[in-house]
Amino acid sequence: MQHWFFLAGAIALEVAGTTAMKLSASFTKLVPSVLLFVFYAASFVALTLALKKIDVSVAYAVWSGVGTALIAAIGILYFREPATALKFISLLLIIVGVVGLLLGGEKH
Repeated sequence: MQHWFFLAGAIALEVAGTTAMKLSASFTKLVPSVLLFVFYAASFVALTLALKKIDVSVAYAVWSGVGTALIAAIGILYFREPATALKFISLLLIIVGVVGLLLGGEKH
């Protein structure tokens, strides 16, 4: 079960890194620019630890899919990006794909 906590941490750190990327304003703001690299490095460490027990296809799909969904929500709620029906349908398809990979994954 610990490996899923590493994966959850990797997702949270990746989302923090992507948010810092937006806040860095193309590397013109120092603190978010530095945090971007710190968060991404920590995310890759946590993802690597999760891969000890989770298939790479499943771990990466969950990491990128959940991260994408969370970043889309942050974009809509915090950065006031448009919330379109196509955007929601596309996110739903990502979630369906991730669930499909989870259900089709082998148990270690």
